[in-house]
Amino acid sequence: MTERKIRVLIAKPGLDGHDRGAKVIARALRDAGMEVIYTGLRQTPEMIAEAALQEDVDAVGLSILSGAHMALVPRVLELLRANGQGHVHVFVGGIIPEQDIPALLGMGVRAVYGPGTSTQKVVEDLRAAILQEYQA
Repeated sequence: MTERKIRVLIAKPGLDGHDRGAKVIARALRDAGMEVIYTGLRQTPEMIAEAALQEDVDAVGLSILSGAHMALVPRVLELLRANGQGHVHVFVGGIIPEQDIPALLGMGVRAVYGPGTSTQKVVEDLRAAILQEYQA
């Protein structure tokens, strides 16, 4: 019996026009053997939640540089829960002020990664979290 690959959606919500970090993370996850779906720039929370549902993902990574994380992330979480995907591991990367991290984690975000985080840490964290989810 073969192990199912971890499926991850990487998305750029809002009006951000810079996606290098999202592409770096997408490539690192893919190189680590995960299936990665990258939605591209300027996605609405509704588009992200719909893609997560259609692609049956285990995790959603949101890359946000615009400062709109406190508006966009709660909406994505709300829509995922409405779609019956409250179990999906949501992680956020980008420019996130330290004072906002506890609120994001309290909403249900599983991890927040800032500039300079190693791709290996993201891969290891995600793999461990999804493995734990499967065993639960």
